Amino acid sequence: MSENKLVEEEEQAVVEQGVHNFSSEDKWVKPEDPLLLERLEWFKDQKLGLMMHWGPYSQLGLVESWALSDKDADWSRDGIDWDIDAEELKRQYFDLNKTFNPLRFQPELWADLAADNGFKYLNFTTKHHDGFCMWDTHTTDYRVTGPDCPFHTHKHADITKELFDAFRAKGLGISAYFSKADWHTPYYWAPGMEAGSFTSRGPSYNPQEYPWLWEQFVQFTHEQIMELMTRYGRIDVLWLDAGWVNDYRDQNIRLGEAVDKARKIQPWLLSADRTVGGPYENLITPEQTLPERALHVPWESCITMGTSFSFRYEDRYKSVRQLIHLLVEIVAKGGNLALNVGPQPDGRLSETAISRMKGMGAWLKVYGEAIYGTRICEPYSSGAVQFTQNGDTTYAIYLYRSEQESVPEELHIPLQSPFGRIDLVGGQEALDYRRTENGIAVRLPEQERQGLAPIAHVLRFR
Repeated sequence: MSENKLVEEEEQAVVEQGVHNFSSEDKWVKPEDPLLLERLEWFKDQKLGLMMHWGPYSQLGLVESWALSDKDADWSRDGIDWDIDAEELKRQYFDLNKTFNPLRFQPELWADLAADNGFKYLNFTTKHHDGFCMWDTHTTDYRVTGPDCPFHTHKHADITKELFDAFRAKGLGISAYFSKADWHTPYYWAPGMEAGSFTSRGPSYNPQEYPWLWEQFVQFTHEQIMELMTRYGRIDVLWLDAGWVNDYRDQNIRLGEAVDKARKIQPWLLSADRTVGGPYENLITPEQTLPERALHVPWESCITMGTSFSFRYEDRYKSVRQLIHLLVEIVAKGGNLALNVGPQPDGRLSETAISRMKGMGAWLKVYGEAIYGTRICEPYSSGAVQFTQNGDTTYAIYLYRSEQESVPEELHIPLQSPFGRIDLVGGQEALDYRRTENGIAVRLPEQERQGLAPIAHVLRFR
């Protein structure tokens, strides 16, 4: 098999139609540094993060970056409904920076909304695969503060700085998304190289045949990472995308060297080298899915509130019930939910996204004790019941799939652990129960069985 064919198959294994696979639990390497172990426990406490894919691509309402790759044309260009060929599409896409002008951007409003509604950290796309930088980088003019971008004169022009400062001021953690691939720089997609005009996820040349050019890309990447690490305050997680760029094959960017340099400045820094495994993938990151079983390593599912990571016009959003159920099921399996909301091109969040965030916040204000700071506990999940634990307290969260679902007189909970009493979180304490062959049956108060089914009933065992 040719080397190019091997590279293509590796890229395909990493990501399918823009959705990244995730590393197996046995590829996770436990850090030796006590500070990093402490920070992983901090991360596992957070449970709910706000993820944001935002850039000039939001103007088109198309998937971010991927339409630039001819290799991914069959799925990434299905939303293109105007008469255009591939080369003109790429030119138009790369020119979107010249019209990106989100004048209604209000970073403090976003931070307030997140903090008030139970989100504990921000994961923001500082740069996606298209190479457009949402910070004031000195490495390229292809940036939000560049002279070609009309937003560069705005007081909030350095969007990454504004967001990181606003969210940090509200006590939220900061996770900096950064794509290791860069389809704009000539150090990665080099004009006139052997691949011609055809584009795919990898570089347009063989790094082994052009080591001097690849080294320029490595230095370019390191410089960008260090800008983020030195000029944008405390960063909790460096969240690295484009797993086909890794130190184990021919796209070696010496990531370990970059992370080690960053940790000399920010020694608490966690890194998420997605799908690669090894010592720099401190977090495993499923995308648009959650594992079938509990994972006993730190992990985070990044899942969209609608159908797309980037803003999509007239998108279909998940209901508050669906979002809470996702969160509960992820937490019961030991993970965090990084819920993605794609901001609009004018700098606002959609009214639907705001209403969903507020709906989640209202639920979490009552039942958050069963979510935040918890850890997994057997039996993890059983039918409609999900379990979490905080110290000596166990929570059983009984999920109702629809408001039309009938609420039973008794909730059957497959739990054998000893306990003194059972409370209904947000309701009556010291509930009546009886032992059964398979666990316990908890009798619900009469008022809990009236009207529509709630999102969940949460029981506290202690």
